This record gives sequence, C-alpha cells and structure tokens, in this order.
Amino acid sequence: MNRDLRGQDIPCSIAQAASVVGDWWSLLIVREATRGRRRFEELLVELGISRKVLTERLRHLVERGVLERRPYQSGPVRHEYVLTDVGWALAPVLISLQDWGDRWLAGDGTLTGMAPPGSPEAQRVRALAGTAIPAPVELPSASGPVELVDGPTVLFTYPATGVPSPLPPAWNEVPGAVGCTLENRLFRDHAAAFAGDGIAIRGVSTQRPDEQAVFAEMEGIPFPLLSDTELRLAAALRLPTFRAGQTVRLKRLILVVDGQRVIRHTIFPVLDIPAAVKEAHEVARTLPTT
Repeated sequence: MNRDLRGQDIPCSIAQAASVVGDWWSLLIVREATRGRRRFEELLVELGISRKVLTERLRHLVERGVLERRPYQSGPVRHEYVLTDVGWALAPVLISLQDWGDRWLAGDGTLTGMAPPGSPEAQRVRALAGTAIPAPVELPSASGPVELVDGPTVLFTYPATGVPSPLPPAWNEVPGAVGCTLENRLFRDHAAAFAGDGIAIRGVSTQRPDEQAVFAEMEGIPFPLLSDTELRLAAALRLPTFRAGQTVRLKRLILVVDGQRVIRHTIFPVLDIPAAVKEAHEVARTLPTT
C-alpha cells in the first residue's frame, strides 16, 4: 500500500500517478531528463533548486522507477540520472501539459497549428539554436530505426498527411494544419540538390510508420519519414504541438542541424513553405560536411 495516499484515493490511478510525479520539482526534473540533462550539477543550475530538495526528489524518482542512477565517472564515483522506460512513458504527459499551457495560459484558447512570432512557443524554438539534440537520436520509420542526424541535416516536422488515414473533421479550418503534402513534395523535388550538397533530409510527424510508408510510396518521397508517436523528440526539444482528432500533432517547423547534432538554424512559424525550404537549403549548405 502506498502510504503517500489517503485511503480513499488508493484505487485511483490519477492519485497514484500524482504521488510519483505530482510535485512541481519532480515534473521539472523529468522534463530536464528528456532534454538530456542528467547530472546533478546540470539540474541544479537549470532548475535553480536547492541541493537538498534536488537530492530528495532524485531519490524519490529513482525509488519509484522513473529514473535510473548510473555511474559515469570513477575516482570519485559520480552518477547521472537516466530515464527508464517508465520515465520516458511520461513524455506524452509533459507534452500534453505544455500544449495545454500554450493554448489556454499563454494563448487565448484557439486551436491552431501556428504561433505568433513573439509567443512562448516561438521563443522556445528560437532558443534551440546553438543547442544539441539529446540522445536518443533514432526514431522509428517503416524500415526500422533511423538516425535523426546524418551529417548536415534539415529536419522538418509537420502535423499530418491525409493519406492513407483521413484527416480529422474541420482540419482545413485549423490555421497551419494544411500544407503537409505540399511541404513533403517540395522537399522531394529538391532532394537531389540537397543530396548534391551533402545535406540529409528528415521529415517527422506523429503518424504511425505504416501510415508514413503508404504516403511515401504514393508520393515518391526519397528521404526517411520518421514517427514520433511516443513524443520523445517532442519532449526532448519541447516542440510546439496541437491536438486534433484526439491526436497530438507537431506544428510545422524546420531545424537545420550540423553533423554534431547541434541546431544551427530554426524556422518557426513556417508562413511560406517554398521560401522556408529554400532558406533551409541555403543555410545547410554553409555547414561543414563532417
């Protein structure tokens, strides 16, 4: 029996979950762990938390199986805190909270696939420039796990294509939702030019790999389409999302990443898809190929 719970809440899974990660600091520690910040001093600086509180929360999360304590140095031995499968399963929870906050606290409640240039979402994306994409760096695809970065890489996220699964009702009325097929086609049409400059292309959505495979075959997409159904990449980068058809969708953005997984340029919101594809190519071709 969990003695952290009142007797009447023991059968309630919401109460059970809250006893593990319902604390402010615990959720923020999990957030930082998804972003690749695993060491005590990193967490201390990033969160502005006291050593005592951080120590207590880390111990609690390890005891509850959310984090695993692993040595990364000997003499003296130092440990880092790595998310377990239990911990990574909280990624959709983090994204749902972020999406709720973006829409109802930072926004006016409007369902949108866009964001004003000065919004918290736009600020988060801009702040990605100069930061590295944390591990894991693979995502599922129809052909198996694929490296997210392969030398200079243009990574674009998009909400969803209407093939093979139909799009939700009123999809066309959601600002920023329309244009996913166009974007894929534009990258497809310029794929040879990207490849000639040593630039990889990766498309990412929250659709299943089998759905992406049908679309890729129909449209002749030559680059990998990767599936973030578990929202691990979304959580690691705090990517903007919206919910439509009971599914979390990634808002359209473009990241230009170098071979060391460092994000060098961001485009968000994507207001002009052809111009954004051109801009991404121009920036990526200036990056070293190794």
